[in-house]
Amino acid sequence: MSDVERISGPVSGKCLCGAVEVTLNDAHKEIDVCHCSMCQQWVGSMYAGIECDTFRITGEDNIATYASSDWAERAFCSKCGSSLWYKFVPTGARTFLAGLFDLPAGLPIKHQIFVDEKPDWFDIAQDSPKKTGAEIIAEAEAAGFTFD
Repeated sequence: MSDVERISGPVSGKCLCGAVEVTLNDAHKEIDVCHCSMCQQWVGSMYAGIECDTFRITGEDNIATYASSDWAERAFCSKCGSSLWYKFVPTGARTFLAGLFDLPAGLPIKHQIFVDEKPDWFDIAQDSPKKTGAEIIAEAEAAGFTFD
């Protein structure tokens, strides 16, 4: 194991429908970001992943993989479609979608790669309107939608 700083204790997460659960035992304490065109097609924007050397996966019968190139494999839940991980085939290293997990606050971005492929509209630091979840729900209710 490398000398990269690790999150203390296991971190658990799951896909949108809960059919696949992942527990990271030694997750790196940083986020990898990729802006390549394949990641954009796969997740709809940039890919934010967390690297981990040892992990446990349950619900493996609900996982589908796709060889997106000779050197990359991407996994997703075959029930809900949630993206799960990116695997670099030459080394076997995986990064798991950071959004699957309830991660500690303040994790830094390790690096951003393929920045030359980043769309010009995507810049999370730009000054644009920002709405909370409560504000979006209020808008839906104002439009006549009722939540159960």
